[in-house]
Amino acid sequence: MTQHAGVQAPPGSGADGVRDIVSVRLPADGAYLSVLRSVTAALAARLDFTLDDIGDLRIAVDEACAMLLAHAVPGSDLECEFELTTELIRISVSAPTLDGSLPARDTFAWTVLAALAGDVDSRVDADQRVVVDLHKHRADASGAA
Repeated sequence: MTQHAGVQAPPGSGADGVRDIVSVRLPADGAYLSVLRSVTAALAARLDFTLDDIGDLRIAVDEACAMLLAHAVPGSDLECEFELTTELIRISVSAPTLDGSLPARDTFAWTVLAALAGDVDSRVDADQRVVVDLHKHRADASGAA
């Protein structure tokens, strides 16, 4: 099912616990990141994440995008895929880059990203497309993550 503004969401919930997969494609330009922050917050709220976790995810997605935009091919698109499960949100942000180099993991920005998002990783796909993966678990009723 295709929706407006480059957002796609296949309906239903699979046997593997996946509720939905939502894909967003935006120009690789910082001017559009507010849209991605809003989508992130809305989807995390849908999964009953706490307000603090929603704020953390918004900042984490923004930080991951900033890492990618610094090396993105001019005029390209930034893609973000959200996988929603009952206890977890997986976010993959990607962009074609000029050199295919991964974000440095020994930086303050990476440390902040890992603290905000939980599990963080990066990889290079075909055509020097760099992907930053974020996995955040929903806190249970006792407040544990």
